[in-house]
This record gives sequence, structure tokens and C-alpha cells, in this order.
Amino acid sequence: MTSRRSPLLAGLLGLVVAALPVRAEEIGPIALTILAINDLHGNLKSPGRLKIEDPADPTKTIEVPVGGVEAMATLVKEKRAKSKNTVFVAAGDLVGASPLLSALFADEPTIESLSLMGLELSAVGNHEFDKGVVELLRKQNGGCSSDKACLALHPFMGAKYRYLAASTIDRKTGEPILPPYAIKTFEGVPVGFIGLALKGVPQLVSPSGIAGVEFRDEAETVNALVPKLREQGVEAIVVLIHEGGFPTGGRNDCPGISGPIVDIVEKLDPAVRLVVSGHTHKAYVCSIDGRLVTSGDKFGSMVTEIGVTIDRTTRKIVETRAANLVVRTDAIAPDAEQTALVSAYEKVAGPLIARPVGRIAETLRKEDTPSGEFALGSLIADAQLAATREAEGARAEIALTNTGGIRTDLVKKTEDGTVTYGDVFAVQPFGNQLVTLTLTGAELHEVLEQQWRDQPKPRVLQVSKGFTYVWSAAKPIGARVDPATMKLGAKPIEAKKTYRVTVNAFLADGGDGFTTFRKGRDTVTGMFDVEALEKYIAGAATVVAAPAGGRIVRGE
Repeated sequence: MTSRRSPLLAGLLGLVVAALPVRAEEIGPIALTILAINDLHGNLKSPGRLKIEDPADPTKTIEVPVGGVEAMATLVKEKRAKSKNTVFVAAGDLVGASPLLSALFADEPTIESLSLMGLELSAVGNHEFDKGVVELLRKQNGGCSSDKACLALHPFMGAKYRYLAASTIDRKTGEPILPPYAIKTFEGVPVGFIGLALKGVPQLVSPSGIAGVEFRDEAETVNALVPKLREQGVEAIVVLIHEGGFPTGGRNDCPGISGPIVDIVEKLDPAVRLVVSGHTHKAYVCSIDGRLVTSGDKFGSMVTEIGVTIDRTTRKIVETRAANLVVRTDAIAPDAEQTALVSAYEKVAGPLIARPVGRIAETLRKEDTPSGEFALGSLIADAQLAATREAEGARAEIALTNTGGIRTDLVKKTEDGTVTYGDVFAVQPFGNQLVTLTLTGAELHEVLEQQWRDQPKPRVLQVSKGFTYVWSAAKPIGARVDPATMKLGAKPIEAKKTYRVTVNAFLADGGDGFTTFRKGRDTVTGMFDVEALEKYIAGAATVVAAPAGGRIVRGE
């Protein structure tokens, strides 16, 4: 028998429902917490110490140990527990130029760590392309095709987080090589996240690895996607971009900022209210053209906590705020799952990392100098010359190396100056083979002029002992090196004579804008750059000291 509700009963029920209280969170604005990192570069362990303000006395500073995925994971968990709506994102360079603990296994440990930590989305950085597009796609999708893959624990399943590459376009299809954006929904309201690399990636990676793809303008790419997101009901748009700036001020303020990110943000569609940036390894919380722009330093030293308020009716972002939280290993307990993961890889890699190589008399630094020459660069060039001078078919006379291939200082950590293979690898982590090729003196001069031509900033190549020249900043670009000052030993470099020159594979491929190296002939491939440096230090009869300067002279 079918029952029917009387009109009177229906009316009474309607009054009761209308009288029920509506929770404030169902009609008020939506609070979203975005946790962000950038430029981790495979630093599973703490990279060192950071100077911060003293919590007990803000007028003073203290140094604290920072970074490492064990402490980072704990911090991320704690922040997630305090917010109903959270998303964990990144602005690229999560891998590449990594310490040996990650690099030895093709950065799979870092990808596993971040997947375990709950990272959801990341822009691609230039270092995601270090080994080319094919390897980037393997890192996303899994597989064991890389020469270093699946060496330690188990087959590699790929990243559980999603890489976004809106501006990296396959020329054959006209489509991005990875998704351009992702949409996540919070309390029924969609939020769009656009991820992209910097336009200058081709100048930072080996050209052969990115053949067939195009890196388009950052702002134009974002602005073209805004209407597509709006068609899907998205009004709140966040950009994750691997490009950044150079701020003034502390990690949580920004009295002033310069650099590429400023021009990009000023060109963005007004719908974009938040930009998570990276690449420059700086920490800042800035307002640029009325939008919040953040960056969280480097190597896992910080997690950026971003508060976003979204109007439930308009679906738009109405307020943003942020703070860079220091990942202090002396104040944050390690996450047990991350400890287990790191320990498992350390068990395999530890003996190699700790193996003594030789001794150094002092810390050898990568540093800016007026001429562009620095001791560590000279040492590396000498090591590469030594490795190829007598090698079969090579017969090198000169070695040149790029400063970008030198990642960090070679630090004297012990009283006797012992350095380990892990220390040496940290200096040269890219795994470039040495290539010896033939250039004429005129082509060698052309290479030196390319140190300033079409470069975002001067890229002075480090040179081996015996090769010298003089350059002048007062001269126009393209004519800064006087050919008459170029010498090998006491003999002038002759324009038509040929010389055997050793460079790394990245330079030989035209990397960093040094396209003249592609003209090299009679190429011979040798050992890896890190092997050459290890062999040079290990073979020293005594403690290795800083090489004498004066190879590169800056004239008037």
C-alpha cells in the first residue's frame, strides 16, 4: 500500500528543514593550504646549515641544520593535519645535479621519496631534462631502460605525482609532452594548476636530449590556457613555474625583486593570482603586479606554506598569504617511512660514497672573480687535460670546462684534508663523458667570444694550465678577446693551425650556447668527467693545492 504525505505534513517538514542551521563552512569562503617546494635536486639528506634569525632574539642570527626528506615529510604531514583542504606541489628541479645517494640510481630514490611524501603536482625544471625527454618520461611513467635504473631495490614504477609541462611542445604533434595543467576540486570548487619550465631550457641542457621539442614563451602559454580552464568552470588559477628572481630582504618578505620572473608575472592574465616559482635558489614571498609570488630556497631547506582564500560563489581567489618554513633537522623529528627508504639506499651506496679518494690542502671554491677564473675550475680543467693528453686517439693539448658543470665547492672537511668519492661526485654530478676534438685557432677564438654572446650572463669557461688569454669588458661583445693574447705555453695560438681540445659531452653538443664546439672534428670519447677528477686527485704525489692563477686575465 502506497503512503501519501499530506500537504500539511509536507509544509511542516519544509519549515523544519528551513530552520536547521547551515554550517558556516558550507556558505563561507573556502580555505586552501598549498605546500610547495622547489629545487630539491635529489638532496635526500641534509645539505648543510642555514643562517636564520634567532627565535630568542630577532636581532641576532644562528646557524641551524636544515633539509633532508625525513624532516620535510614530517613537516608536510603536520601541516596537512591542520588544514581541511591541502595540496602539495613543486616548481621543478626536483632531480638532476643530485648527490650520489640519489644520482647513483638515476634519481629514483628521490622520486620514490616524494611520491611517498604525497607530492601531487610539479612543474618540470631544466634539470628534469638533463638526460633528455625520453628519460623524463621514464621518470614519470616508470621502467628500467636507463643505464642506472632499477639497480638497487626493485623495478622502478615511476612518479606517483604528476609532472606538468604546458610550454614544452612536441613539434610533430603540436601538443605538450606532458599534461599542461591539472584541476583539483576542494569542497566542490575547482582550482587549476598550470605547470611549466622556463623558456631558456635549450640553453641549459644538451641539445640532442631535447631534439624535436620546443619551449614556448611562459606568459603566452599560461594566458592561452586561462580560457580553456574557464570553460571547465575554473576561476581560481595557480601557476607553478621553474623560473625565478633575485630578491632583496629576508625569506618571508620582498622589498624588491629583479630577474625574469618579474616580466613573466606582469604579463600574466589577471585570473592568475598565485605563482609558485624556483630556479634561482632564492627564498622570497613577493607581491608582483598584485599577485603573490613565492620561492622556497633550495635543496629541501624550506617548505613554503601558502594560504589561499576562495570565494565559494565566484570561485575566485580573493586572498593569498605565505611563509617559508625552515626544515630544521634539530627541531623536527624524522619520518619513519622516509628513514627506512633512505637507509635502504644508503646500505647499497654508502661504501662508494665514503670511499677515500685523496687529500686537498684547502677548500677549493666555485666563485665569481673579476676575470672569471677560479681555483676549482682550473683544477677540473687540469684533470680533464691529464685524462686525455696521453689517451689513445685523443692527444689533448687544451681542456675547457663550463662553470655550470661544476656544482659545488670541493670542501676540506677533515684536518688531513681527506676527500671521498661522494665529495668529488658532488662537484661533478652530471655524468658527462670527456670528448676530445679538433678546432682551428680561429674556431677556438670564436668559442671564447661565445662566453658573452647570446648569454643570459657571462659564462667564462675554465681553462687548463698552459693556455692563457686576455679579455676586456670594455670591448664590444664579439671582440672581447684579443687573438694576439691567446697562447699555449709561450707560443701564440695561430688562426689556421689546428689544436686538440677536450671538453665534456654537454659542451661538445653545443650546450650553454657554445655552438662552435659542434664544428669539432676527429672526436674521441673518453672517461667521465667525475672519473677524471677522481683520478687526478688520487694520483697526486702529495696533498692537492689550488692551482696557480693567471690563466684568464681581465684587461682594461
